[in-house]
Order: sequence, then C-alpha cells, then structure tokens
Amino acid sequence: MNYTLELGIKAKNAEPSIAGASTKSKNNALAAISKALKENAALIISENAKDLQTAKENGMSEAMQDRLKLDEKRIEGMAKGVDELIAMNDPIGQVIDGFVRPNGLKITKTRVPLGVIGIIFESRPNVTVDAAALCLKAGNAVILKGGKEAIYSNICLGKIMREALEKTGLPADIIQVVENTSRETTNELMKLNGYVDVLIPRGSARLIQAVVTTATVPVIETGAGNCHVYIDKSADIDMAVNITDNSKTQRPSVCNAIESLLVHKDIADAFLPMIAERFKSHNVKIYGCDKTIEILGNSVEKATDTEYATEFNDYIIAVKVVDSIDEAISHIRKYSTRHSECIVTQSLDDARKFQHEVDAAAVYVNASTRFTDGGEFGYGAEIGISTQKLHARGPMGLSELTTVKYLIDGNGQIR
Repeated sequence: MNYTLELGIKAKNAEPSIAGASTKSKNNALAAISKALKENAALIISENAKDLQTAKENGMSEAMQDRLKLDEKRIEGMAKGVDELIAMNDPIGQVIDGFVRPNGLKITKTRVPLGVIGIIFESRPNVTVDAAALCLKAGNAVILKGGKEAIYSNICLGKIMREALEKTGLPADIIQVVENTSRETTNELMKLNGYVDVLIPRGSARLIQAVVTTATVPVIETGAGNCHVYIDKSADIDMAVNITDNSKTQRPSVCNAIESLLVHKDIADAFLPMIAERFKSHNVKIYGCDKTIEILGNSVEKATDTEYATEFNDYIIAVKVVDSIDEAISHIRKYSTRHSECIVTQSLDDARKFQHEVDAAAVYVNASTRFTDGGEFGYGAEIGISTQKLHARGPMGLSELTTVKYLIDGNGQIR
C-alpha cells in the first residue's frame, strides 16, 4: 500500500467520527488546539526557523519569506482564529429549507459535511491551522499537503493538533499532514477517488492550474489573485493614493494584493507622481505603458503582456493609463483571475457600471482589495478565496465546506 493511499484510508475511517460529532465535542477539540498552539509557540518558532533558513539559502524573496515566517504574534493570531470558530454557529444539521408536497411527502433540506477534504497549498504554514480548524468545525476530515518550503513548520503544527484531538477523545486521523513532499505524492493525492471527496488548491496560479488539469477528484479553485485598482477620472486623489498603496504594499505576497494599476488619462498627470512617491518608501518596482513612462520617467520599465498577466506576490506593480472606464474594464477582463477588483471614483454611474460589468468574486468601490478575507467579511477564518462559480465563490468559510442532504418523510407514498 502506498503512502498517499494509506492517508486516504485513515481519513475515510476517521470521517464518521467527526461527521457525527456534536457541536460541543468539536468546540472542545478546537479549544484544545488553540491552547496547544499557544503552549508550544517556542517549538513552532524553532521548527519554522529551519524552514526560513532553507528559504534564505534557496534565495526566496523577502516578501515570500514574510509569508512563510511564524512568530509569537502570528501564532497568537492563529490561536485566536481557532477561538473565533468556537463562537460561530455550527452549520451541520442546519435546516436550509422545508416543505410538504401535495402527496404528503415532507422534504427537509439540511446542511451536512463534504466528507474528506484534501488541501494543497504553498508556503504559508498558518493555512495548516486555519484549514484544519475550519474543516473540523464543519465536520470534515482533512488531508493537508503543504509545500516543501514549510515542511518543518507544517509537520510540527500537524503533530500539535493531532495530539490535541486525541486528548479530547476524537481520532487524530481527522487531521493529517502529508510529510512526503514529492511531486509523486501530490499527484497521487489528486487522484485519490473514493477517499478524497473534494480537493482545494491554495497558492499560485501555476499550482492551481496544475491541480485543475491533473486531478480526477472534484476541485474547488481558489487563490490566484491578479487583482487591479482602477483610478477613475473623478477619483479623490488622496483616497486613490491611500487605497492603491494599501492594496499593493500592506502585504504584497497575498492573493488579495493588487498586481496592476489602471489610471484614467484625465487624472494620470496628477495621480501617478503621488503614488510613485508613496511607492518609493516600499521600493516598489514599476512597470508601465508609454504614457506612464512619459509621466514618471526612466525609473519605470516598459510593461508588456507578461507583466500585466503576472501575479508578482512582491513589491512590483504593472501600470497602464487608459482612455476610458470601458478600456479599464476590457483590460481587467483580459488579465484578471476574477479574484478582487476595485474602482476609485466619485461617480455613482461609473461605480455601478464597474461593479456590474467586472466579473470577479469581489468588486470594490472606494476600498482596498485587502478586505477580501473571511475574517474581514465576518465569516471567521477561511479556507481560501474561491475564484470559480460552482458550489462556492469568494471567501470560503464554514458553510462553503458543507453540502446538502434532503431528508424525506412519508407515510407509505409510492409513485
């Protein structure tokens, strides 16, 4: 029996225990996980340091190292996220709809777990805890396949959570971390039909497309974020600078950070020097169109289709001056990953046009794209941002990790 299949069998065997667990039992397990994370902070930081050292030796960018790093504050944040899930309503067993048919059949639509969820993700070890806790609260078993760059952190976090589960009487195999980082193991997980009910990739566009094209189990696409801010001709310039700066530099390595900036020609001469000055403090590299270079000078490198199509995950941005809102929308349609898009404007008509015509999970007017987040939306932690349209779209919280079951009560009806 190969390693991946063994994980699948263990997860499937553990599934009934968590699917049938009471809300109290699940909350007790979450409380134990939160407590264990805080108590083992020093160990987690020590193991994370091994990953960071390897990352530096391999030349990982500072932005991506930041994504990988765990410290006391971030561990406390992970534990807090687990605690917040305890306070949230349990979706399992929730009655969504109910009605009686003319023939007397009573039909009740209820919410039930998805089953065994496989999650493939890259360098953010906090995903290990967020994903495990969310799946647990929603009654699912989970198999977590993180990237090799975070392997020491992920194994440590998985061990801590599994021990916490056992202390509360639930099987440790509800949460499993894949310790083999080979591509072969990843491919096997993607084809674990009969054991994995749904697969959720979280990371770069390349990772997501690799999973979508290879997997034989159902996939929910998440994460790829080639996001844009469009500065309309009527925009308040100070607001536009603040929103653009926050959307790009507050944490550039995450999927809801912008990668491209579109600016209406009527406001470009006033706006671009101001945002370029703000970007200087973060050493943001700018690629731009001819008009951008004309306004900002030779410090800007010429942008091509490659830059406009790239999710940089770094202090890099592609800029284009456009003639109209229609050109901005057309550009977004061509390059967007349909994650998060923003317009800064004082025109209600342009705001509504942008929101109605731009196809994305989240479309903002006068607010940073950095708010596309389960916690910021009030859903608690999230498994990722779904950029597809089937089953779930946008922040995937507890409800999105469930499916439905119809319960039908009769008194002898036949058809």
